[in-house]
Amino acid sequence: MEKMQVIDLHCDVLLKLSQGKGKLRFRDSKELDVNFERLRKGKVKVQFFAVFLEPEIPAEQKFVEALNQIDYFYEEVLKKNPEMKHIKEWSDIEKLKEGEIGAVLTLEGADAVGNDLLKLRTLYRLGVKLVGLTWNLANYAADGVMEERGGGLTRFGKEVVRLNNEQKVFTDVSHLSERGFWEVMELADYPIASHSNAKSLCNHPRNLTDEQAKALFQKGGMVHVVYNPPFIKENGNASIGDLVRHIDHFCSLGGVKQIGLGSDFDGIEQKVKNLEDASKTQNLILALLKYYKEDEVKGFAYRNFLEHLPK
Repeated sequence: MEKMQVIDLHCDVLLKLSQGKGKLRFRDSKELDVNFERLRKGKVKVQFFAVFLEPEIPAEQKFVEALNQIDYFYEEVLKKNPEMKHIKEWSDIEKLKEGEIGAVLTLEGADAVGNDLLKLRTLYRLGVKLVGLTWNLANYAADGVMEERGGGLTRFGKEVVRLNNEQKVFTDVSHLSERGFWEVMELADYPIASHSNAKSLCNHPRNLTDEQAKALFQKGGMVHVVYNPPFIKENGNASIGDLVRHIDHFCSLGGVKQIGLGSDFDGIEQKVKNLEDASKTQNLILALLKYYKEDEVKGFAYRNFLEHLPK
């Protein structure tokens, strides 16, 4: 059978490129879970690239570090690999030719913008098409899942969601506190979980409750399952079959047409066996084809996402 193309909603390779200070090649560096050669081998047709800032970076340096990672996106990912095509508008995905791979910029946590909407608008202009309000901790926009007080969105955070709506940018609820999640559901036109699994199968704070998943599905949002073993199985020793069970569970909640994939490659330390980097992506597709109709698997792999793009 011909390999099935895939859209992957999350990786942290820009962080690794930044940390490598020019010593890593996006083309083929083995240190990268996601590089061009591995994307091509895994038949990943569109890869989302997160801008993620380590929490210890001083506040006044965060926007500069975000720009630094975006510079690696332009100079190392796009410029040196003409087959990588920047997705600046959602319609650009449809224009990808054979052999080309789409590249989408995202923001994992609004820490980079502080409380400055000018900085956020600048990031939109540079190509950011998906914004997660938080990582695990609190910032000016909201509380993350690991923030003990469990607060929701701030006034600034609500303004970020409204701007995302205007710009036809996804608001990402992965990493967001539960209270913040429900507030996003009230405000966001384009809510999504870019890399989260089912809490009822693996009781991790980063995963979604059944009520959250159902709310996303009812609002037309997507849930993209993540390949990080601690989010798949509580002992962290996870197989591809264990990951498939999360997809199955979301299907049972009514999400068969609203499930996608969000690997979190280059942002995870443990790996699922036979799913260690982007080149192994088709192993997951083959496993899914054992349990689901080909049409449903095409949905999980890429089509569900394409059918839920902002309009």
